[in-house]
Amino acid sequence: MIAARQRVHHALDAVGPEFSGLLLDICCFLKGLEDIERERAWPARSGKVVLQLALDRLARHYGFASVARGPASSRVRTWLADDGGFSADSS
Repeated sequence: MIAARQRVHHALDAVGPEFSGLLLDICCFLKGLEDIERERAWPARSGKVVLQLALDRLARHYGFASVARGPASSRVRTWLADDGGFSADSS
């Protein structure tokens, strides 16, 4: 339990004081964005933008890239045998 609490504190320290309160409200206290916007007197739909920035900073803390990377063309997986294939031939 102590280790989990330390990990949460490290993550909140990494995102900074401007985003840590928002992340706590959303993730821990399960408040909705509309409620947070109302409580903090933010303009409508601005919470979504701020949450996106907070999650981006949290992802950076955990080492996740902002853009997904992978093979340019992945192998397509099917239930067919290795030598099987589809045919457009109607005969």
